[in-house]
Amino acid sequence: MLFNLTYTTLNFLFFVLLTMFVYFLFPAKKYKWTVLLAASVFFYAVIGYKYAYYILFTSLSTFLIALWMERVAQKSKQLLKDKKKDWDREQKKNYKNKIKIQKRLIMTLALVLNFGILAFLKYYNMAAGSLNDLLGVFGIGFSAPTLKLVLPLGISFYTFQSMGYIVDVYREKTAAQRNPFKLLLFVSFFPQIIQGPISIYDQLAHQLFEPHEFDFNRMKHGMELILWGFFKKLVIADRAYVLIGAVEKDYGSFGGTTLTFTILLYAIQLYADFSGGIDISRGVAQIFGIDMIDNFKRPYFSKSINEYWRRWHISLGGWMKNYVFYPIAMSNVFINASKKMKNTRFGKTAAGAHISKVLPTSVASLIVFLIVGIWHGSDWKYVAFGVWNGVIIMLSIIMQPLFDGAVDKLHINRKNPVFVGFQIFRTLIVVLVGYVFDVAPSFEQGMRTIGLFFTGQNFAVGYEEISKLGLIPQDYIVLLVGSIVILAASIIQERHPETTIREMLDKKHFVSRYVLLYLGVMAVLIFGIYGSGYNAADFVYMQF
Repeated sequence: MLFNLTYTTLNFLFFVLLTMFVYFLFPAKKYKWTVLLAASVFFYAVIGYKYAYYILFTSLSTFLIALWMERVAQKSKQLLKDKKKDWDREQKKNYKNKIKIQKRLIMTLALVLNFGILAFLKYYNMAAGSLNDLLGVFGIGFSAPTLKLVLPLGISFYTFQSMGYIVDVYREKTAAQRNPFKLLLFVSFFPQIIQGPISIYDQLAHQLFEPHEFDFNRMKHGMELILWGFFKKLVIADRAYVLIGAVEKDYGSFGGTTLTFTILLYAIQLYADFSGGIDISRGVAQIFGIDMIDNFKRPYFSKSINEYWRRWHISLGGWMKNYVFYPIAMSNVFINASKKMKNTRFGKTAAGAHISKVLPTSVASLIVFLIVGIWHGSDWKYVAFGVWNGVIIMLSIIMQPLFDGAVDKLHINRKNPVFVGFQIFRTLIVVLVGYVFDVAPSFEQGMRTIGLFFTGQNFAVGYEEISKLGLIPQDYIVLLVGSIVILAASIIQERHPETTIREMLDKKHFVSRYVLLYLGVMAVLIFGIYGSGYNAADFVYMQF
């Protein structure tokens, strides 16, 4: 890194301020987007200059392959038009199928090239290690070499975003971009490159290329969102990471009480870190007149694990739904399997009819979450994380009639606060078990931790261990108060989903409004974890 330009530094704030001045004062309105491109290229060059050729390759290959696909489609339509009177229906059908296969092969080339790079950099060493372990079991002396591989900044985010664009061009939902520099801006837009959100081309691109005039209200809302992100990241997430990082360094030596407390604290730290980073990203973009999609909608209020994943990392969930889930669930293989099961003796029973109906959905969900688990990291513990979530969702889909029947027979009011609280608590337990595989250094340690939840609780020993992990009582007070602030804001937003808290603040008296903002700034300045001798923890998803 040439110099520190990460989100939580003054350098970054000055960089955003300078870019804002240049952007809004730029005389050629039609080419304002070039300011954002220059800022994005500079930002990436500063933070990830050693591996910038990866993002350049992805941008160029995506640009060329999208144009190739579109050209094939246009030529085929013209030929069909020219041959309208000469070809019969069967000839037209055969030609369309031929073009469809050709376009699919071109799209596959883009997917293999770019996901291949991601897979090699992220998973080669994991695959090599697993292969060596397997060969060792059979006494084979061959050993696959491990390599010193480094993940380029934001590679998962820009790869997924680029390949979503490729699929949309293949589906003819999106026209291919004819300016390579505009496509590079879409791929590398600096507010989202560190940890997303993963944007859809049709939602983001036109906003990047359109000229935006300075809007004080948008700038104010953007800066308020940035402040909220700083509060989450510096006051809560980085403070919590002091303890979590200490546990991770010597994970196997701690008992069940300490590990249970660590997982609970990790739930707070992860949400504050990831959502805080997204808030900063969206706030910066909003200053320039650009609205990026919200990536979180109070996920810890979810009443089921399925709902949790609709509220958490929404952009990844949307990407998986559009480009993985639907193609699998609606594929001929699964549709035909569902029909065959429905025609069996078992399929004619009530249970069989339901299972045959939801078979494509449930299996597709399992496959999606297996991919999500692998996406999170190159270790078997992340596979376990994906399988855990996928199996729970698959079983919940299959067993939904049983759950609904039990609720009806017990005459439970589904809107009863006690029942809703039970659903939220139950979902949170499932989520926390999944988090174990995030924190534990290996799959084996993760399984050990789950066992210790039930057999290793010793509060006296746990208190002694926790007291030596770097946080003092005042830190826990700050974490508690900060978490209550986030909870209160989430409850308000949950009750008023049609508006934002920033818009609510606008309706308050200016004294009340600026007192709250002043308190927020002071909280970050006084209680934020930063300063001489301290290096802010990287955002959890920074290397994804």
